[in-house]
Formats: sequence, structure tokens, C-alpha cells
Amino acid sequence: MGAILDAIQDKLTTAFQPTRLEIVDESDRHAGHAGAREGGESHFNVTIESAAFAGAARVARQRMVYHVLAEELAGPLHALSVKALAPGEG
Repeated sequence: MGAILDAIQDKLTTAFQPTRLEIVDESDRHAGHAGAREGGESHFNVTIESAAFAGAARVARQRMVYHVLAEELAGPLHALSVKALAPGEG
């Protein structure tokens, strides 16, 4: 794993204690596009399931994740796709 992926995993685990956390580096699919960095770790897809999302709307859940990863989004992370679920959902 790379440093950015590790940071994403650590921060999301600490903030949400997820029952499911999948992080996929999709940077290779964006090579040559804006924001793509040599060596990858610029575009990620995250699926996270946590009780912390229960009762929150989809956009609110995404904002919760973006808030936790604000430092990465302000720097090396160019794109982040988030699927945030409460336990028992999809």
C-alpha cells in the first residue's frame, strides 16, 4: 500500500470504526488526465459501512468522509468516489 492509501484507511478507521472498508486506487485509469500523478495515488474509490452513517442522507455521509479526509483532498488526492453505507444497506 502507498502512503496516501494508508492515510485514508487510518483516518476512516479511526473516525468511523467501519464494519466494511474497501479502498481502491483507480489512478491507473486516469493516467494522462488532469490531477493524475506519476506513481498513482491520486484517484480513489471508497466503500465504507459504519453505524455512524445511520439516519444520515447520502450527501451528508459523503460530507462526513470528505471532512475526515480534508487534508488529503487539499493536496495529493485529486478525486475521491465515496459510497457510504449504514449497516445492513447495499
